[in-house]
Amino acid sequence: MEKNEQQMPRLGEPVPAFEAMTTKGKISFPDDYKGKWVILFSHPADFTPICTTEILTFGAHTEEFRALNCELVGLSVDSRNSHIAWLKTIREKIEYKGMKDVKVGFPIIDDVAMKVASLYGMIQPGESQTAAVRAVFFVDPKGVLRAMIYYPLALGRNFDEIRRVLVGLQTIDAFGIALPADWRPGDEVIVPMKGDDQEKVPEGAKCYDWFFCTKPLPKEEIGRKLGEKV
Repeated sequence: MEKNEQQMPRLGEPVPAFEAMTTKGKISFPDDYKGKWVILFSHPADFTPICTTEILTFGAHTEEFRALNCELVGLSVDSRNSHIAWLKTIREKIEYKGMKDVKVGFPIIDDVAMKVASLYGMIQPGESQTAAVRAVFFVDPKGVLRAMIYYPLALGRNFDEIRRVLVGLQTIDAFGIALPADWRPGDEVIVPMKGDDQEKVPEGAKCYDWFFCTKPLPKEEIGRKLGEKV
């Protein structure tokens, strides 16, 4: 393996395990989160503008994620003391897009040694060799990596998309279906067609051809399964 090459986590496999100190104390990941979804995300640095907007947004919407049985865990290659000072500044001084006095209730990992960032491929040398990119990992209740998104340093994350991916993954698991491009709760879903099923039109489905069938899945039905805030 070359010096700058990193082992990337793989979809459908258990996430790499680690222990780390955070703003909320020591955690063992993913063991401490068994039975819950987790969004593990990295930001490049404390006391920077884009990261501040992201932490504000995650912090302001933490309870919405928890209503979907999902916990948040942040990370940068800064120290725990730096994280704590930054969060204090955000709460006391920053008001942005109507968000103010935001108390961040989820842990942020101290990763000065870049151990976790390297373990998860968050250090992308083409962007920076000393800061994590804006990575997002969706981990299911069994500790399996289900999706991941990487953003460059200069582009803030789309939080509607992060929430859409989480709800989408939970909907796939709950109903045994697949989801089309630009899906939102309440849109039609894709009915998987396999083997002998290819000659049968599922009840309530609309088929465009033998390989492509959709059916309605009301937002209210998803809400009853996942929680009202879908």
